[in-house]
Amino acid sequence: MFTGKVKFFNEKKGFGFIVDDESQKEVFVHVTGLTEKVADDDLVTYELAEDKRGKKAINVKKA
Repeated sequence: MFTGKVKFFNEKKGFGFIVDDESQKEVFVHVTGLTEKVADDDLVTYELAEDKRGKKAINVKKA
């Protein structure tokens, strides 16, 4: 389980980015990876999955 902060999330477009607490790298998050609504600057926990486009956050929920 990873922790981070939502950099931004665009509800209309259905995606955003999380800044990982440890690496400070941005992780893509799609609306399908959310377990609850998130907003900019929310602290979250998440898991990583990989698809053909690269790594993305899944099972994202507020910390």
